[in-house]
Amino acid sequence: MPALEWIGKRAVVRHHLEVPYRILEPVPELSFGEGDNLLVEGDNLEALKALLPQYRGRVKLVYIDPPYNTGNEGWVYNDNVNSPEIRDWLGKVVGPEAEDLSRHDKWLSMMYPRLRLLHELLREDGSLWMSIDDNEVHRARMLLDEIFGSQNFVATLIWQKKYSTQNDAIYFSDMHDYILVYAKRKKSSRGDPAGWSLNKLPPTPEKLARYKNPDNDPRGPWKMADYTCAKTREERPNLYYPIVNPNTGEEIWPSPTRVWAFSREEHERHLRENRIWWGKDGRGRPNLKSFLSEVQATMVPSTLWLREDVGDTQEARREVRQILEGEDFPTPKPTRLLQRILQIATNPHDGDIVLDSFAGSGTTGHAVLKQNAADGGNRRFILVELDPHIARSITRRRLEYAAREHGSGFQYLRLGETLFTPDGRIREGVDYLTLARYVYYRETGEPLPSTISPPLLGVSQRGVAVYLLYNGVLKDRSPKGGNALTREVLAHLPPHDGPKVVYGTSCRLSPATLTAWGITFRHIPYEVAQ
Repeated sequence: MPALEWIGKRAVVRHHLEVPYRILEPVPELSFGEGDNLLVEGDNLEALKALLPQYRGRVKLVYIDPPYNTGNEGWVYNDNVNSPEIRDWLGKVVGPEAEDLSRHDKWLSMMYPRLRLLHELLREDGSLWMSIDDNEVHRARMLLDEIFGSQNFVATLIWQKKYSTQNDAIYFSDMHDYILVYAKRKKSSRGDPAGWSLNKLPPTPEKLARYKNPDNDPRGPWKMADYTCAKTREERPNLYYPIVNPNTGEEIWPSPTRVWAFSREEHERHLRENRIWWGKDGRGRPNLKSFLSEVQATMVPSTLWLREDVGDTQEARREVRQILEGEDFPTPKPTRLLQRILQIATNPHDGDIVLDSFAGSGTTGHAVLKQNAADGGNRRFILVELDPHIARSITRRRLEYAAREHGSGFQYLRLGETLFTPDGRIREGVDYLTLARYVYYRETGEPLPSTISPPLLGVSQRGVAVYLLYNGVLKDRSPKGGNALTREVLAHLPPHDGPKVVYGTSCRLSPATLTAWGITFRHIPYEVAQ
């Protein structure tokens, strides 16, 4: 497969592994209501890394609207990726080579590690949707092909973002954006149950209006479907035969360049079941009656999304100004656009997690709450916004508006200190649950189970039980509060019939005893720090 190369690539391809784990600190005064929705303030690369221990492999849908790299200035993730934050980051990660980067090199260097972490966070049956325009769409495709695999490309959608053409355009008036859609893993043709598949959409009022019931058929409304198909007599000789109109006795043949769409046997069944429409006077050519009740009232999504169906940029800006009492925000996405994505890529009642790491005005979170209200769903959102002003004054305010409107809430989090000090010690004040999430993820590559029985954190998919002795979780079982693995502590560990990994400050058991009990001991902090 062709590879995409750029200056700085070698420095960033493994950078996501080097990003330190930070603590996510709740900010109660900025949170609102109840619920598991999250708004994280901070750099999205570090925020995604901080989310990994709890959410790896749990996100159903990732939607991102990253910088388009158009050359515009004016905000922290400005579209030519030339903000002080990004320049500083590139200088640290890429090094002196960063001075020679073109704006496309910078964009790719910024996006690559973030996309790698988003890929890790996705479920096996999840998908990523990226809004982008002509400036980077071709490079974005190659970048996503490299990370997701070209076999997992699903579609390039065209979204009509404007109503009126721009007469001052130098060449063409730019009327659309793209949305790239990738599956974490597509379902195979053999029906792989673990892969991604999309939901069909309910029919529009215009589609429904095509179904009528002129003959009062008890099966309900129907529409006419062509009784022929575009094959020739030579290609399908078995489908070229005469049909007799039962009302007139007339013998009817397909046109010379077509054949019937159904075999003789199927046609006979259609006759018995009154599935053929011969016209108002009963003297016409045959048409099949396609019943609304039998097509499950659903339709396959198309790749062309028109503004009348999903909104445009003007509608999106109007939404923001109305919610935020006149405050404007550049290039937001309309809520209806995100609701359409949610309808296709999530299931209402499965508790699906939706992640947007370029949150901006908060459209994704708003759409999740609005769509939940529309279909009774229980989806959850995680939003990440870098700029503190935007996060607090725009994203948060919009989410509070949506939460009040639809009876929900969210927790506001801030990126805090790193989990470990520069010399590898666990930072003072780290609570048990925070360290447990990290330890279990580090050991198993899986998120911590939703319910744990400390010191047993859980049993991995490979059948390994993971224990954490920390902060005196077993109370005072000396030495020093039960953080050491001793015979007394061993006797109080929840049993597991299989291999065990125990994290603790020290081990007082002999290698022979550890082997006999099937225990691997890992020392805190030396075998915990990244």
